[in-house]
Amino acid sequence: MLQGKKIVLGITGSIAAYKAAYLIRALIKKGAEVQVVITPAGKEFITPITLSALTSKPVISEFFAQRDGTWHSHVDLGLWADAMVIAPATASTIGKMAHGIADNMLVTTYLSMKAPVFVAPAMDLDMFAHPATQKNLDILRSYGNHIIEPGEGELASHLVGKGRMEEPDNIVRVLEDFFSRKEELAKKKVIITAGPTYEKIDPVRFIGNYSSGKMGYALAEECATRGADVTLISGPVNLTATHPNIRTIKVESAEEMFLAATSEFTTADAAILCAAVADFTPEQTADHKIKREKEDLVLRLKPTHDIAAALGAAKAAHQKLVGFALETDNEMTHAQDKLQRKNLDFIVLNSLRDNGAGFQHDTNKITIIDAHKAQPYPLKTKKEVATDIIDRLCMEFVSQQ
Repeated sequence: MLQGKKIVLGITGSIAAYKAAYLIRALIKKGAEVQVVITPAGKEFITPITLSALTSKPVISEFFAQRDGTWHSHVDLGLWADAMVIAPATASTIGKMAHGIADNMLVTTYLSMKAPVFVAPAMDLDMFAHPATQKNLDILRSYGNHIIEPGEGELASHLVGKGRMEEPDNIVRVLEDFFSRKEELAKKKVIITAGPTYEKIDPVRFIGNYSSGKMGYALAEECATRGADVTLISGPVNLTATHPNIRTIKVESAEEMFLAATSEFTTADAAILCAAVADFTPEQTADHKIKREKEDLVLRLKPTHDIAAALGAAKAAHQKLVGFALETDNEMTHAQDKLQRKNLDFIVLNSLRDNGAGFQHDTNKITIIDAHKAQPYPLKTKKEVATDIIDRLCMEFVSQQ
C-alpha cells in the first residue's frame, strides 16, 4: 500500500532519532519516496549526510538553503506529500504543533500539510505522562492527527516506563493500514445527518437541544477519508467540514432535514443518522416576537417526521442504514426496539449516564448493536469512535458481497 507514496518524515531532537534511519529504509523498501525535514536539535543526534544517503534526497532543515535567497517551500511540501510522519516527536515539538508555534521548518511544514499527519512521541516517562504533554496530544488528536502511541520499556534515562518511540516496522504497519483503508468506501455515496434542529417558536426563540455536531462531522471526515462521496446534512453548528469529498447541506428544522435526507437517500449506498432531530415542533410559529404577559404561555406541539422510520421503510436491499440512540434509562431495551422498528442495519447507543459521553463532549462511549449482538467500546475521542463505526459499516458492505 506504500508503493509510490510520498512521505515527509519529520525528525526532532531525541535520542530515538537513530530509529529514523531504520524507518526510512523500511519505507523505501515498501516503495515509498521519503523527504526528511529535521529540526536543528535533530541534527545533533543523526547527521543529514546519513539521512540523505538513505533517501537519495537533500535533507531540509533551514528555511533558506543558501545565502543567495534560495528557500525551501513548506507550502510545496504540504502539497507534495501523501502523508507526514513525525518520528521521533519530542514534547517540545508536540507543544509547538499543538499551539502553532512555527519557529522552525518542521513545524511550518506541519502547519502547511494537506495530507494526514502521524505523530510518534519519544521522551522520558515523566515527560510523556505530564498533563501538559497529554493535553497537547489531545489537541493534536482533535485536529485530526494520528498519534502512534509510544511503547513501554527501558528509556535513555535508564528508567522503565512508557515513552519509547514505536518501532519503525510498527510505524510502517500503521501507514499501510491507513492507506489500505483509504479506499474501502470508494464509489460509495454516504449520507450523514449531524447536529441539532431548531424548531421556531417566533423569530428569536426556538426549541432545540445541546448537540454540537462533533460526532456527525467526525463520521463525515472518516467516510470521506476512506474514499466515500459524502453528503453531510447539518443542523446549526459551529463546525466546518474540510475534506473535499464532503458536500454539506445546511438545514435548520426537522422538516428541512427530513426533506433533504429523503431526497438524497434515493441515490445513496448508506445513511448514518447521527443528528439529534427534534421529535416535536410548534403547531404555529409567530411572525413577531412573543411579548411577556402575565398569563402562562401555552405551546401546542405536533410530531415531526421520523427520518429513520421513513428511510427504513424506503431502504433497498443494497442500502445500509445506521441509527443512533442517546438514552437516559433502559438503554439497551430502547435501542434494540428502535433497531427493529426502523429497519436499521445497526444502531449506535450512548448513554447520558456515562461520563464523557453525549452532547458537547470531545469523547464518546458507545455500544454498537445489531440483530445478533451488542459490542461495547471504551471511552474514546469522537474521531476514534467514528473510526470504529465506519469499520463496522465497511464490514456490512463486505458481508453483502
